[in-house]
Amino acid sequence: MSMLSSVAERLYWMSRYLERTQDTARLIQAYNHLIMDIPKGAEPPWDIMIDILDAQPLFRSRFKAGSEQNVLKFLIADEKASCGIPFAVRAARENVRTTRDVLPEEAWELVNELHLFVEAHAGNASGRRNRHDFLSEVISRCQMVNGLLGASLPRDHAYGFIKLGRLVECADMTTRIMDVGAGDIMERAGRFGAIDPLLWGALLQALSAAAAYRREVGPIIEKDAALNFIFLSSTFPRSIKYFVRETRKELMRLNNNDLAIRSVERLRRRLNRLDAEHFTSAELHDYIDDFQQQLTSLDAAIQATWFSWENA
Repeated sequence: MSMLSSVAERLYWMSRYLERTQDTARLIQAYNHLIMDIPKGAEPPWDIMIDILDAQPLFRSRFKAGSEQNVLKFLIADEKASCGIPFAVRAARENVRTTRDVLPEEAWELVNELHLFVEAHAGNASGRRNRHDFLSEVISRCQMVNGLLGASLPRDHAYGFIKLGRLVECADMTTRIMDVGAGDIMERAGRFGAIDPLLWGALLQALSAAAAYRREVGPIIEKDAALNFIFLSSTFPRSIKYFVRETRKELMRLNNNDLAIRSVERLRRRLNRLDAEHFTSAELHDYIDDFQQQLTSLDAAIQATWFSWENA
């Protein structure tokens, strides 16, 4: 059983690192699109992405200024930056390498090719000329891996831990982007009123939510509608409500799930009390800070129940 426990843990983290790779690439790409659409001087600072990823101490230990060049070098090309793309890809590859016997044969090939692509091209991708193509390719390759896993894995416990990893990582990034990104837009509301829809649009793009928002809500992007969509949409797979529902569903299929179910139930109750339409920036931050703590507790419950050697 100890081997099964270790395999479950590696599958969980493989999925989290793949999701982190894709989410970070999409975040950078959305910001790049934003700065091309709004007047110079109205854009958020480049290091807002460092704030979203909660990496300011590590970033400041390497760079003095939060410039475009420094931020992109840190996130795209720095192999030692734990919040960056190369680190996440390398960690995903290692977890796939050690679980190849429970994954489709093509999974190793695709993840290894992603690793080789990033290794070969990340150094030249922090500049504007190659950035878009690099990020698009990284996102596409991650989606290819997820598509393979979704289409070919039996719906057993291996698939369940992969899905749990993706859900937890997705919820973590979604709340980080909403905390820092939405908070920044709300704080600057009125100063650049004409570009507020562009800022909210960029935030939705960072969450791969723009097209889904237009289908479910409409073409006009406003604060209250955007917050409600990201937190409370029952159909969008990156919404917080969707995360809570699907996570609970996967946990119910596992044995000894009491601790993790209690954690996700606390998240569900917290979400049911949400009144996003009346949030100030400070209230949004406090709400998400509490949600992040509960999410950390859920991750700890998953690891303590199914990954610890004592419970193996």
